[in-house]
Formats: sequence, structure tokens, C-alpha cells
Amino acid sequence: MSDDLQGHRQEIDRIDDQILRLLNERSKSVIEIGKLKKQRDAEAHLHTPAREAAIFERLSKQNTGPFPTDAIRAVYREIMSASLSLEGPQKVAYLGPRATFTHMACMQKFGSSAQYIPVNSIKDVFSEVERGRAHFGVVPIENTTEGVVNHTLDMFVDSSLLIYGEVLQEVAHHLMSKSGVAGEIKRIYSHPHAIAQCRNWLETNLPHVPVSEVASTARAAELSVDDPSAAAIASELASQLYGLKVITARIEDNINNFTRFLVLSQKAPERTGRDKTSLMLSVKDKVGALYDLLRPFASHGLNMTKIESRPSRRKAWEYIFFVDIEGHIDEERVKKAAEEVKSRCLFMKILGSYPAYS
Repeated sequence: MSDDLQGHRQEIDRIDDQILRLLNERSKSVIEIGKLKKQRDAEAHLHTPAREAAIFERLSKQNTGPFPTDAIRAVYREIMSASLSLEGPQKVAYLGPRATFTHMACMQKFGSSAQYIPVNSIKDVFSEVERGRAHFGVVPIENTTEGVVNHTLDMFVDSSLLIYGEVLQEVAHHLMSKSGVAGEIKRIYSHPHAIAQCRNWLETNLPHVPVSEVASTARAAELSVDDPSAAAIASELASQLYGLKVITARIEDNINNFTRFLVLSQKAPERTGRDKTSLMLSVKDKVGALYDLLRPFASHGLNMTKIESRPSRRKAWEYIFFVDIEGHIDEERVKKAAEEVKSRCLFMKILGSYPAYS
């Protein structure tokens, strides 16, 4: 080994030792902050999105390279996740099973040191958080190709939970098997949505291989572990957790396929200055009711980023609207607009003001 190579490796070892020492120093400060928070509020969340966002933004601006700026978020996500775990597990309920895209969204938000609780339904996610068995819940709300998740919207009607944050997770489907050899595939398993999103690729590349629907992409991976002639369409995380080899990566027909997830909590997050507010509204049954309802947002200069409608299930032809607007409910213009809207509808419920995904 050349002296130059050995010298660089020794320098890396020296820097790694320094990083480790600094990580432990940082962790001591995190523990002290946690103690102060608990003194003020025994039920306070140690995870604070506003502080997290500020750290990401400050370090990204400060980075001079060559370390990639895009990697800073991933590195510090894990640092913060591990630091928070010193104060006790951050329990996160999600629509399981493991290795689904919801699981991946959880890890993107809370890191690998959180304690994840897979449950069987969106209703169960709400229940785990409402009953205090989890600090947070993560549920899908919409997909760029398949639209809104109506069950999630319906759950907000009677739930007291607040939206604590949002996560945008890219949906990338991979074809995988135990051997990793395409010629050995005799059957493919996956969730119906994943199959639909890869239909053109399958018809072009494996037209004679039968495709079977199963309850989840994770279940497809499990079946492929037990059957050497089977393949699964699943996530990259599934290939890692189940020990499968990727045959072909990214076989989805639409490469711009993302799912938006909401983070649920009993508590509201701190204001960040770059927030979003979600509202649930029920309009009066009259001509122009929706136009009158939405006009205050425009008059106060607020950008409405989303609107969805659902039957109220309480009265025929009565609808509930779910609206996202830019801004925090504590901002004066948002507060005034909300007051005007409330005076024009049957009822209004603020689902939460939370940091917009960045």
C-alpha cells in the first residue's frame, strides 16, 4: 500500500474519531434539552419539526462541498433520530406491514432509531395515536397517479387528532426474486396498485408470466423468499429486509409517482414560517355556496393548494370539503380568512397547521 493511500486513510480515521466525539457531545446537549422540555410539559414531544427544518436549512446553506448537500438531510435525520432515542423510543404507528412505502415514509421522517408499530388499517393508525400508544401516526393521503385516499379524509371527521407534518415519498417499484435471475421467474406477486402502475412494463418485458394480486408489496416479497420461481414487485426496502435480489429497478410506467403522507399527533407543532394549514368545511346548500366559501382565501392573498370533497354521510347531497392553504393559522391574514369562512359554512374544523414539506 502506498504511503499516500495509507496517509489518507489515517486522516480519515482521525476525522472519524473526532466526529464520534462530537456526536457524543451533541447527544449530551440533546438530553439536557429533553429534560428542560419535560420540566415544562411532561407530555411534550421531543421531536420538533421547526427545529429540524432550521437545522437542515442552515447546514445546507453553509455547505461548501464536496460533500453533497442532498445527503445532509439523510445524515442528520439519522443523527437526530438516534439522539432522540436516548430519551426513550419515539413510537410511530403506520399502515403496515413492514417494507411498504408507508414504512419508507416513516423512516424518511423519523429515521431508523424510532420504534415503528405496523397496524392493519388507517383506522388503527388513528386509534393508536388517540389512545396514546404511539406518539405519532403516518397515513397516506394522496398519490400523484391514483388520487386521494378517501378513507384517510373520512377519519378526520370524528377524530380529534391534528396534522403534525407531511412527507412526500417517491414510489419506485422494483422487480426482485431470491436468485435475481429473470429467466427463472414463473409467477409475479404484488399489490394491485403496484401491478397497475407497472402494467405496460410487464406486458412489454414479461408478457407470458402470470401476475397474482396479494395484500401488500411486503407480502409479495415474503412469498418470493419461500418460492425460488416467484418474483415480487416491491420497494427497495423490501429487497433489503427480505434478502431479495433486484432483477430490474424502477419498472413503474410513470417515473413521477409520489405519495403524500400525513403525520398525526395529539399535539400541534411549532410554527416554522413555512407552514401549511388544512381545514375541513361543510357548506350550506345554496347556489354559489362553494364560491362564497372560498372567496376569503383569495381576498386575503392566500394560496389554496388543494381541495377535495366527500359526502358527509349525515344528510343526502351534503358534502364536506377538505382544503389546504399556505400559511399558519396564527398568521393574521390566515386567521381573518378562516373567521370569514367559518361565518359562511355549516361548520369548520382546523385539522392542523404544520411545516410544509421541503
